[in-house]
Amino acid sequence: MSHAFYIYLSYGVSALIILAVVAWVWLDGRARQAELKALDAAGIRRRSATAVSEASE
Repeated sequence: MSHAFYIYLSYGVSALIILAVVAWVWLDGRARQAELKALDAAGIRRRSATAVSEASE
């Protein structure tokens, strides 16, 4: 076997790992956005949102 096989294999494994991490971050971001929408629909607001609204009054 040539060295090229191991090099291409390592690039392929690295690419798969990077793609898996990107997909994980993207899916986790979508899940967190859904949780935030559910909390917002339930009437739970961020603490920083009340400070901004009080400052504008």
